[in-house]
Amino acid sequence: MSHPPFSPAQARAARERIGLDPGQVVSVMAQLGVRRPVAVLLAWESGAMAPTEAELFALADALWCPVPVLMDLRPRSLREHRLARQLTAERLARRIGMDPRDYLRAEREHRWNGTDRQTLLLADSLGLEADELRGVIGRAGELDGLLRQAVEGRWKQHTATLARLLGTRERPVAHALRTLHQEYARFNERYMGHLVARSDDTRLKEIATERAAWLNALSDRFLDLVGHDSPPPSAP
Repeated sequence: MSHPPFSPAQARAARERIGLDPGQVVSVMAQLGVRRPVAVLLAWESGAMAPTEAELFALADALWCPVPVLMDLRPRSLREHRLARQLTAERLARRIGMDPRDYLRAEREHRWNGTDRQTLLLADSLGLEADELRGVIGRAGELDGLLRQAVEGRWKQHTATLARLLGTRERPVAHALRTLHQEYARFNERYMGHLVARSDDTRLKEIATERAAWLNALSDRFLDLVGHDSPPPSAP
């Protein structure tokens, strides 16, 4: 799985707020079971590297900082809500009585197939009302469909609808859609270019496979772009 969203600036600001130097932070992280050299923390703060989920959780504890602040976003997707509660996918799956592979598939594909009981347990584990969780889950399928329409057609006409769906401003949504539309167009340009040049089928299949993978991760990419262009949550 990809690295979680992470803001180097928020991490550095959180450390400075509590007056710890990098050595002290990694010392606390080590006490929490995550041993990393100071150079790694500095790389996170500079943006040269990004922490894994386990590293993000330990860093949040060491800095006395909520995970959403370090992610620099308001949780929207199922994965982001899980990360905000500092739960691994395996631990959450055990809590709700679901095979971890099925749960990870639900996060990855933005499609929830859990039973009513699993849904209620999921809501409880994530600190969400059942109706609120169903909203998060239900929006996933709608989000996928709208994003496909936007990248394949006229993205501007979907800006207001997607902003309402996410409960956010139109400006970051427009920025995200424009970026995604351009990325999708480049896939098509590459494919048509090789087609016109009569490239071998292997190269065409490679491009098609890359585009399919990009489309499968479209919602995550969109939410990441919107989150990075939205105002960060306030620190307590």
